[in-house]
Amino acid sequence: MFKQLFSCIGEYKKESLLAPLTVTGEVMLEVLIPLIMADLIDKGIVLGRMDVILRLGGILVVAVLISLAFGVLAGLYASRASAGFAANLRKRMYYAVQDFSFSNIDRFSTASLVTRLTTDVTHVEHAYQMVIRVAVRSPMMLLFSLLMSFRVNPGLSLIFLVVIPFLGLGLYLIARRAFPIFHRVFRAYDRLNRVVQENLRGIRVVKSFVREEHETRKFRAVSQQIHDDFILAEKILALNAPLMQSAIYLCLLLISWVGARMVVVTTMTTGQLVSLFSYSLQILMSLMMLSMVFVMLSISRVSAERIVEVMNEKPDLHNPVAPVREVKNGEIRFEQVSFSYSNDPDHLCLVDINLQIEAGQTVGIIGGTGSGKTTLVQLIPRLYDVTKGAVYVGGVDVRAYDLQALREQVAMVLQKNVLFSGTIKENLRWGNANATDEELVAACRLAQADEFIRALPEGYDTYLEQGGVNLSGGQKQRLCIARALLKKPRILILDDSTSAVDTKTDALIRKAFRERLPEMTKLIIAQRVASVMDADLIVVMDQGRVVAAGTHEELLATNQIYREVYTSQLRGGEDLGATE
Repeated sequence: MFKQLFSCIGEYKKESLLAPLTVTGEVMLEVLIPLIMADLIDKGIVLGRMDVILRLGGILVVAVLISLAFGVLAGLYASRASAGFAANLRKRMYYAVQDFSFSNIDRFSTASLVTRLTTDVTHVEHAYQMVIRVAVRSPMMLLFSLLMSFRVNPGLSLIFLVVIPFLGLGLYLIARRAFPIFHRVFRAYDRLNRVVQENLRGIRVVKSFVREEHETRKFRAVSQQIHDDFILAEKILALNAPLMQSAIYLCLLLISWVGARMVVVTTMTTGQLVSLFSYSLQILMSLMMLSMVFVMLSISRVSAERIVEVMNEKPDLHNPVAPVREVKNGEIRFEQVSFSYSNDPDHLCLVDINLQIEAGQTVGIIGGTGSGKTTLVQLIPRLYDVTKGAVYVGGVDVRAYDLQALREQVAMVLQKNVLFSGTIKENLRWGNANATDEELVAACRLAQADEFIRALPEGYDTYLEQGGVNLSGGQKQRLCIARALLKKPRILILDDSTSAVDTKTDALIRKAFRERLPEMTKLIIAQRVASVMDADLIVVMDQGRVVAAGTHEELLATNQIYREVYTSQLRGGEDLGATE
């Protein structure tokens, strides 16, 4: 785990090295300061020698100033190193996620990935800053202060050797008890992120159905769990303070009592007693800082494990050794294809699919919810790999293609229309970054989007909010279709992508496709029979199987499912017309 994490230090190795070096200088001077003070008291103040007071006082001031400078530099270097380390961690994780297949993402969930990229990285950043500064300073201060205290008075310094083991054992037991609780806290953070994301995405639905109270209860339940677990963890970690204070007071009490008696009987000087007090404070403060490091590491260890899980996740989809880089045509063939998602391997979403689609054909896919329509088309650009069988595009198994080359020739317009903040032009150019304005207009005309775009005050330069919330559902769908057309793919897949478009516009889009895109293979998933009835081939799916395939007339004559859907929609249309 640590190897993967520390490989992200990258260009911040210098700062990561300079931070502990400057801390070392700071500690050395701080350890020498009590000795200088002891000499100042015993050889200067007690004897009334002003020359010694001035000389040692000057040395003391210089030592303090240099120690302060080292401390400032250590803080600066540690901050730079930890911030850079965190930035590299985020980049490494983000780049890893970009290479994930849909199956990889399904294993983590979006909410969990967001938490890992933000909260978890922040915890590791703070821990790293403590490691290269506090975790270096505290053990060094503890060791050298102990050595110097033994140099001053070995007998009295034995007090530390009695107290420290009990303190260390207590800290270990506290950290061990708190660690599993932080595991629960971070899992709860994932759930909290998911609840918030769902609410913000669907805020209009929430308000239209007056479900604010329901959403508030969901949020409150997850938030309360985080609160309760964190309180429990903090209660355990709060034992640090009384444990440390007890150790400090016990040491000071014993040193004061024994040391005062030794000064009275002149086996120890006043300066030595003062320096021993200083060393005792340094020792106990270093132990206190170490306890803080233990607390931070207890929290960050969970975060580090979650980060490394993402970094170690191997993408399910890989390019072959000698990939095919050209898709010759839009022919598609499914041979004995079965498929199950990785999070539910025992449930087959597709079963023994055999289907031949010729290049340039328009194919409609129809079926009930959960029949496997979307899953089927996601296998074409290899968003998932088949569990059994093979999918061929242009006569070549999709697993033999270079992934980028394959996906450049397959354009998908998904059920959920995704538009990004930016102008309409910028969103359209996601399909082709080098598209000219004329090509943008041509694609929008095919998608029946040009007219409404020109009606907007800024036209193609109209700024879209995130998700395109300032457009209607049908307008967003048409923009997404135009964006897909700009790729000039061999295969176009519309996954229920005209559901929010009125029937007249839907018919115009299909007519434009027939007339202007004869060589492009077009797969149209739809709930409305009217959207697919003029297709060259209509595929009927039910419970993950292809139960029928043929033209509209053939299916009306031979397939009961298709006939029932057609009849019910026809009757619904007649009723609607009567109502109007």
